[in-house]
Amino acid sequence: MSVIPALRTAQALSAYQSTDSGFSQATPSAGSTGDFGSLLTKSLGSAIGSGEQAEAQATAAINGGGDLTQVVTAVSRAELALQTTVAVRDRVLQAYQDIIKMSI
Repeated sequence: MSVIPALRTAQALSAYQSTDSGFSQATPSAGSTGDFGSLLTKSLGSAIGSGEQAEAQATAAINGGGDLTQVVTAVSRAELALQTTVAVRDRVLQAYQDIIKMSI
């Protein structure tokens, strides 16, 4: 009986690691020396890439191939990337508006 929970735990850990690997690519390393513009460009490229991957997974599923779990994971990643991009855009616009309102 102890073999089955251990097997399920190993499967869950493997699934988590494969899901988590996509997010670590967009995260900057602690020692990176790039400027904000290159970081923003890299992050937007990653968001676009996750959207394209989600579309490819969904198309494969519609055509009868692909795994439903991979489709859901890809769509969730794309949704999270879009939400993050919109949040960053909103904060940048708010900062710009605050700067414009400052008196000199």
